[in-house]
Amino acid sequence: MNQDSSDTTPLSPITPVKLDLDDNFQFACHKDIACFNKCCQSIDIQLTPYDILRLKTRLGVSAREFLFGHTVPFEMDGHGVPGLKLRTKDESTQCPFLTEEGCGVYEDRPTACRYYALGLMSMRKKDSSVDEDSYFVVKEDHCLGHKEPQVQTVRSYRQNQGVDTYDELNREWRQVVLKKRSCGPTIGKPSDRSLQLFFLASYDLDGFREFMNTLSFDEVYEVAPEERERLQQDDVALMRFAFRFLKQALFGENTIPERADAKERRLARRKERLGETAPSDQPA
Repeated sequence: MNQDSSDTTPLSPITPVKLDLDDNFQFACHKDIACFNKCCQSIDIQLTPYDILRLKTRLGVSAREFLFGHTVPFEMDGHGVPGLKLRTKDESTQCPFLTEEGCGVYEDRPTACRYYALGLMSMRKKDSSVDEDSYFVVKEDHCLGHKEPQVQTVRSYRQNQGVDTYDELNREWRQVVLKKRSCGPTIGKPSDRSLQLFFLASYDLDGFREFMNTLSFDEVYEVAPEERERLQQDDVALMRFAFRFLKQALFGENTIPERADAKERRLARRKERLGETAPSDQPA
């Protein structure tokens, strides 16, 4: 079909109708449908922290091994905040976990896969601490699931797909991302250090666990021995702690106890890194 050359409006698979949790929509996907797995032939999947945790555990690899072998970086905004997408099969657009029988990691599939054919839009109004979620239907030409007779609410579909659990475990991370976007230029361009901390706490659980064992962390934060032990053993607990750390480090939302002299220690270490601790009297 030829599109009128005077029409510059891009074609979009998104149905522009805002849905709430108890609104109905018509869709079903199953192995007997003619288009089964076609959506997995061409993917563009942004990964959340919990996606990475589930997939690296499923594959039996470390977080760093997963990041190196299965992700590609991109910038989530104009300030360079780092995001990760799932790497496709070599020289193709296919999902790396697609098999002849279907998804090879179905029980641990990413959030975006669980949502399809719904989309999520989260917004935070300026000066608001509350995230507002809304949903919309994605109708791609190849998808026949919209012709299936099954009708359900957004709420029941999310529960059936297990996406409500994923959203809950990613919620604090999404709040960090939304707050960063809502602040906009008022807080200025993020420093390289803050971007590194964001990547570490969001995606590299192994690196964050190592960071917690450094002198620079211990000089600032007080973590009880029993909690530290739990964080060494429990990846989900560590991930949620990392989100709290991000809120504290980036926005000053203090939920992790700091030592009384933490500010002075930070300043001293910063001066040391900048070489400002050298004696001021120099030989003539």
